[in-house]
Amino acid sequence: MNRFEDLLRETEIPKMVPVEFSIQRGKIKREDISSVIRKTIEERKVLDRLQPGGTVAITCGSREINNIDEILHSLINLLKEHGMKPFIFAAMGSHGGACAEGQLEILAGYHVTEETMGVPVVATMDTVVIGRTPKGMEVHVEVNANQADYIIPVGRIKPHTDFRGPIESGLMKMLCIGCGKQHGADLCHTHGFPSMPENVAQVARVIMEKKNVPFGLGIIEDAFHGTYQLNAIPGELIEKEETELLKLAKKLIPSIPFEKVDVLVLDEIGKDISGSGMDPNVTGRSGMLGISKPFAERIAVLGLSEKSHHNGCGIGLADITTQRFYEDMNYYVSYPNGLTSHDPASMRIPPIMPNDRCAVKMALHTCLDNSAELGYRVVWMTNTLKLDSFYISEALVEEAEKNPAITVKGEPEHIQFNEDGNVQWLPAPVYEYGRHEKA
Repeated sequence: MNRFEDLLRETEIPKMVPVEFSIQRGKIKREDISSVIRKTIEERKVLDRLQPGGTVAITCGSREINNIDEILHSLINLLKEHGMKPFIFAAMGSHGGACAEGQLEILAGYHVTEETMGVPVVATMDTVVIGRTPKGMEVHVEVNANQADYIIPVGRIKPHTDFRGPIESGLMKMLCIGCGKQHGADLCHTHGFPSMPENVAQVARVIMEKKNVPFGLGIIEDAFHGTYQLNAIPGELIEKEETELLKLAKKLIPSIPFEKVDVLVLDEIGKDISGSGMDPNVTGRSGMLGISKPFAERIAVLGLSEKSHHNGCGIGLADITTQRFYEDMNYYVSYPNGLTSHDPASMRIPPIMPNDRCAVKMALHTCLDNSAELGYRVVWMTNTLKLDSFYISEALVEEAEKNPAITVKGEPEHIQFNEDGNVQWLPAPVYEYGRHEKA
């Protein structure tokens, strides 16, 4: 028994109950994507804006977007039919360790390679300054994109994790941060997150003025990472239409469905899950926007997702983590994010426990606002993308049964741990999107 097991021996982890949470889902299946993209592009007549024979730079960012390989491949096929010469470039700021090799590795993890796409997939950190914003900020564009005849931004429109405005994450940010690479992203963050909505808009406007952006492809996902909408948007309407699509995206992202929880346990966080590792729109905890429902007093993070490629950005939002997370996190991959966003708080390392059991017990033991009579109110999730199925403690069952969107799916059971003290799941919920490899 390690020292922490001994100190926490009287803290008991409550029995947990599996539940399902019903929220609106998208109906676009992978096999439908090609026809949906063809339809929206034909309806908006945006291919008429491209002169056959021209080169087209298509963005691909670092976030894991469901079906992104199929989305890009479908767009590429349409461009080829029109006689264009498309290529994909790694459109991301400091992710992948702020180096070309790391960014190509991220794209390969999403099955976006020259072999799968049938076109060149390139990455460089080099940029060209093409102008300045009204505030005097340099506007950078990745060199390959700058040399192309056309730039088509492809990206997910969603609420940002650290700032609010009419434009948050989406095509405008893809132009600003993605095309700007690390240098452009660093400049955009110089005055902090409160300035981001204005900076993103101003930089993107300069790019659309100076470069030929015939249209963008906006992606809306549901709360479970499913493809909800695909929208071809004429270049001059990107800012206006993205503002409206953001309103829809916000309606599709619910928070954890309880008024108050004592402890939130996450099996994993990662850059593929959220820019903040864990989505503050779900957890109610943001380093920039403060704390909101479900007002979790403690957050314990047990592991780092494989597709995060050792980027532990966002661990600073947790209260406790584990030795295995700490060993999996690579500072050289993670810290460029904190440097670029001028936000060292997201890189802070919380107390490290030797195993999962101690991490959860420490989160419980240090709670001050829990009810001794009611018991610990605990929500245990795979990650903040897996909202359709998770576990709750017995203390939350009564509240769950009053919510028509929640279905209790089993009886209370103790969480099982292996001989190392790490969680060993019983047959776990099965998710339609993504994976849940607990067994």
